[in-house]
Amino acid sequence: MSDEADNGTNRVSETIGVITQHIRVNALGPGDRLPSENNLSRELNVSRSVVREAFRSLAAMRLINLSPGKRATVAQLDHGAMSLMMEHGVLTEQISIQQIYDVRRTIETRTVTLASLRRTDAEAQRIRQHALAMKEHLDDPDSVMESDLAFHMAIAQASRNPVFAMIVGAFQGVARQSWPIGWRSRTEPEQRMQVVQTHIDIADAVAIGDPQTAATLMKRHFDDSTKVLLDAGLT
Repeated sequence: MSDEADNGTNRVSETIGVITQHIRVNALGPGDRLPSENNLSRELNVSRSVVREAFRSLAAMRLINLSPGKRATVAQLDHGAMSLMMEHGVLTEQISIQQIYDVRRTIETRTVTLASLRRTDAEAQRIRQHALAMKEHLDDPDSVMESDLAFHMAIAQASRNPVFAMIVGAFQGVARQSWPIGWRSRTEPEQRMQVVQTHIDIADAVAIGDPQTAATLMKRHFDDSTKVLLDAGLT
């Protein structure tokens, strides 16, 4: 890489630092507008192309939102960037599905424990509705999968820790790849119904505020799911 290219990369990195510092210093929140490209260009004595590249980098990390003809705004925190990183790790064989499920087991045992202690009645009902939707649409794998993913996300949200919700959300991209394999591997209707019933039992434990039972059931669910995927040859 040439010195000129190095300098350009450094200027973009420095500009990213200034923008993120501006967000912190001014206590900007989701939806708040950032300075225009022109203002930042003049203030930092860099070209508009450098500012534009810094904005694009921050947008790629889901830290800001960019819309044509509008000022950049601070983004609502989401799991998109982390999800892409996990999917890339699996695709390039730097992370295994088994490793993902190992982390999920640890994280989601904690989220269901907290949800059992902190959930509102409305959240408990929502969690149970997702579990019952799995049972209702048992013959439609796509619907079961979406209800399953929504179930785990609802539990994470009920934990009252947005970091957990972001991490659980980030698992969904990989889960959409592995879930159909696990479902097809359970060839008997009784096996599939057992998976659904476990979700219903977890929802019931959350609803009555029983963190120990909820955590035990969640661990059992992930141990079973991991075994099924390993038996199917997914490592």
